[in-house]
Amino acid sequence: MRRAILILVLAAGALAAGACSGRATPGRPVPDFHARLLNGREVSLASFRGRVLVLNFWASWCPPCVEETPALNALAKVLPPARVAILGISIDEDPVAYRTFLNRYHITFLTARDPSQAIMHRYGTVQIPETYIISPDGRLARKLVSVANFTSPTMIAYLRRLSGSAPGSPASLVPLAPR
Repeated sequence: MRRAILILVLAAGALAAGACSGRATPGRPVPDFHARLLNGREVSLASFRGRVLVLNFWASWCPPCVEETPALNALAKVLPPARVAILGISIDEDPVAYRTFLNRYHITFLTARDPSQAIMHRYGTVQIPETYIISPDGRLARKLVSVANFTSPTMIAYLRRLSGSAPGSPASLVPLAPR
């Protein structure tokens, strides 16, 4: 009897591990996603292939998300959009709260709303804000939990190197893949 219970526990653990295999893991390809932008255009992970993607999960009711927003806006103005894309995915259920937030904070980067939180959970996010920096080849380069300083010289230099837009960067010599 104990042996049967042990086998059931091990089997359940293996199933759970398999279910989590789609989560974002450093150095591995990230899960695909599909989201509808505020302007109605649909995007997916493939839409950003060849560029670094800064994928940020947030909500209008989240104080740390509010704190982080100005830095994401500033980052969007500093880095070349042909090399680095910023996509904020709101988990707001209320579309009015979402749009009010975008207007209040003058959001300049791409945003989408995912009230079901399906994309967030596919990536393994458990708290917001949480940001995934995805390399041009679709692999997770870095995961940032909580408020990140996107305007620090270190972060900007890192994103420039990763995108190949830093002077003398080997990746700057590689042509961009079609979007």
